[in-house]
Formats: sequence, C-alpha cells, structure tokens
Amino acid sequence: MSRRYLTTAIPYVNSAPHLGFAMELVQTDVMARHWRHRGHEVRFLSGTDDNSLKNALAAESEGVPTGELVERNAAAFRALREPLRLSFDDFIRTSVDPRHRTGVDRLWRAADAAGDLYRKDFEGRYCVGCEQFYADTELSDGVCPEHLTAPELVREENWFFRLSRYESRLRELIASGELRIEPESRRNEVLGFLDQGLQDFSVSRSTGRARGWGIEVPGDPDQVIYVWWDALGNYITALDYGTDGENYRRWWVDAERRTHVIGKGILRFHAVYWPAMLLSAGQPLPTTILVHDYLTVQGRKLGKSLGNAIDPVSLVGDYGADALRWWLLREVPRVGDADFTTGRLVRRYHEDLANGLGNLVNRAVSMVHRYRAGTTPEPPGPVPELPLTDAIRHAPPEVDAAMERFDLRAATAAVWRIAEEANRYVVATEPWQLAKAEKAGDTAAGARLDTVLALLVSACRAVADELSPFLPDAAERVTAQLGGGTDRPPAPTPLFPRIQVETEAATGS
Repeated sequence: MSRRYLTTAIPYVNSAPHLGFAMELVQTDVMARHWRHRGHEVRFLSGTDDNSLKNALAAESEGVPTGELVERNAAAFRALREPLRLSFDDFIRTSVDPRHRTGVDRLWRAADAAGDLYRKDFEGRYCVGCEQFYADTELSDGVCPEHLTAPELVREENWFFRLSRYESRLRELIASGELRIEPESRRNEVLGFLDQGLQDFSVSRSTGRARGWGIEVPGDPDQVIYVWWDALGNYITALDYGTDGENYRRWWVDAERRTHVIGKGILRFHAVYWPAMLLSAGQPLPTTILVHDYLTVQGRKLGKSLGNAIDPVSLVGDYGADALRWWLLREVPRVGDADFTTGRLVRRYHEDLANGLGNLVNRAVSMVHRYRAGTTPEPPGPVPELPLTDAIRHAPPEVDAAMERFDLRAATAAVWRIAEEANRYVVATEPWQLAKAEKAGDTAAGARLDTVLALLVSACRAVADELSPFLPDAAERVTAQLGGGTDRPPAPTPLFPRIQVETEAATGS
C-alpha cells in the first residue's frame, strides 16, 4: 500500500466560510477516507490563509484589529470539521503556527541562495480579491474576471522571483504527466499559459501597503512576503519543512502521492508558481493537482465578495450532514459548474437516501424479522449471477477508478448501482409471495426466500461499506441496522427521516 498526502487550498479569512469551500473540504475528505478505507497511509491537511491584505482591509472595515478578525474567522473554518463530518489530520493557521513562519523563511532563503530573488521598481494593476497583479490583456473591460472590480494601480519597489527561469522545465513536467493536472482541460490551460511565456513575478509587498500584516522578508523589514508565496508554502511548512522534520521526510519527500485539491480560479498559482518555487528550493514537487469547478447560484459563482455566499453550517442545521454531503458528491459534475438550490438538495436526499437506501434497508430487515425470526439466513446454495451480484462485485474497482479520475459523481453512481439493483431485485423476486408459498408447504420457495434475504442483506452491507467515505454517519447507521458484524439485526427504525414538506416547499427549484 502507498503513502498519500492530500491537501485542500487554504482560504482567506476575511469573512465566514461559505458553501463553495465546504464543497472542496468534503471532496478532499472523501478521497482521504476512501484511500484509508483501502488500506493506504493518508495524511489530510487543511487550514486558513491568515496573512492576506484582504484580511487586513476587512478588519479595517469592521474597525477591529486584524488579529482579532483573523482569529474569529479562522476558528469558524476550523469548526467546519464537526458539521461537515471532516477527517483532516492537521489544520494550519499561517499567522500563528510556528511551523509556518520557520518554513516560509527557509523556502525564501533557499530561493535566494539559488539566485532567484532580486529587487526592482514595479508598476502594475493589483486585484486585492485575487491578491494578484494582472496584465491589461488579462482584464475584461478593465475589471478582474473573477471579482468584476477594477484593480488598483500600484507603484513600488518589490522583490521578484525568476519564474521565467523555470518555463521549459515546467512544460516538460506537465506535458509528460510527471506533474499530473486533472482534468485534461485544466492541464491544457496551464500549457497554454506557459506557451505565452513566463514573466518573473513580484513576491513581496511594502510593509506600509500590507498594513504591517504578514511575514517579514528575511533581512528586509520594509517588505512582507507576498501572500501567495506565504500561503503556498503551507503544504510543506505544516510538515515541519522549516526544521527538515520527520513528517516532511515521511509525507512529502517519501510519499508516493502528494495531491492538492483546488478550485479552478487558483490554478496558475498551484500549477506554475508553486512548482517553480519548489524547483528553485531543490525540493520534490506535488505529484497531482486535482481541479474542481465552481458552485453557482442562478448561474453566478458563489463568493463572499459577490454577496451570494451560503452558510454550510446553516444548511447542515436545516437538512443534516448526510443531505448536504450527498448533494455535493452526487450532483456536482466532474467538469462544469453546478447550480445550487436547497430544493435540489432536498429532492436528492429524498430520492436516494430516504426512498432509495432507507426504504431498501428497512424492507430487508423487516423481512428478516417477519420471515426468519430476526436472524439473517445463509443462502442454501451458490448465489446465481444476477445484475445485483454484478453490481456488488464491480462497485469497488469502479469506485477506485472514479476516484483516480477525481470523479466523485461517478464514484457515488457505482455505489448507488447496488442499491438500485437491490430494489429491482425485491420487485422481481417478490419475497412476500415466496413466504406465502413456503407457509403453504413449498420447501423450494423457502430455500429461494433464504437466498433472496441473504443477498439483500449482503447488498445493503456492500452499500454501507462503499458508502462510508462519502456518508460516514449514514454508513454507520446502516451497518448498525443490519446487525453490525452479527446475523441478528435489531428491529428496523427510520434511517433517513423525511424533511418536512413545508420546509421543502420553500426551498425553490
């Protein structure tokens, strides 16, 4: 088995978390849980990007110290662990974690020793929302394509990184697949960006413009390190890169997989800037960058700055973690944005979980109690090849293949095929008719009923087993309802209570 390191991006904490980032957390959590379930060693990191100008400006707007605002909002991001049922192993905060400052300092000094840092006067258009300079050709009618605001014209002396030095090497790594970017369209996007030629980029800001907030450039107190240089380093600073600690050796240098899960809006930073920084420092690169698209509301990207953010904690409070996680995994496509409404969330919950899996488990356990006195029977002979047995057998490799492609919707579909085939099997075999025939003295019907009940319980267990990375709470309840590791399931109880109709009616389409 392999060793795998998985990370989310780390979000700015200028305001509370929203559903768009919750999706990335859940996606990464499912991957971490799945590979642990398959026996791999996994370390899952998340955290917060505390040192941005956005955070300082938000604090100014509120009239509170920057540290106070960052502390409050970072705590809200960390607190997503319980409502979203996350399993991260580590959570780094870039403003207060001592591992981070030490690691960023080492990364800066390594690039400096390689001759890749220099100072120069600079003028450019800076979008605070993106924390990025834009060329005029990258703007749409003079505004940032992400935030739809006009960037600020900035003139100052900054430190620059020799990104141009690594253009050819980055192209080789990405074109060969040594640095894998999924999906292919995003890989092609990065190659297209490289084909335009790389320009050195500014990696510091004046202390004054940064409001004194951030990590000081080593040996230059008038400058703070650019937030993206600072933030990208978190993937290794959290592993004690600054002191070349055991975790860095174990989870970065020696790990077979080093995987970043990110949104499409920050692809350039992760697929170009970050690998170049690591090449400069003489360190291993990530092996994989998995890129997701956006959640939208009425076709507009969810975002704090756009004023249409949705609170994931409130959604969990109203509809439950199972419902929210399931919609994010079952409905969001591998490629393309997904438009969210609570009506769609409720319908998917009812269709799949309440009416699909919940009804299936309830029927199977109820029939075991009614027809076999509460003991799951053993099939009296070999179970025939059926669409249901085929779905059970093929689900694990199909889920594995889908997870390799970062296609969580295809992975959930492979699991759900078992439940769908099991429900069809109930309709086709009519166990109640077999029980009636057995009662009338038909022993063959009784043997057939044993096979049907055994296979239905086996199918429900297979669903619970494969479902555990996606819906850990639901999988645990299903397993308990089936008797855990025994053949005596308890009396059936509702696994997925229906969401009240009056709530559903108000949720929109």
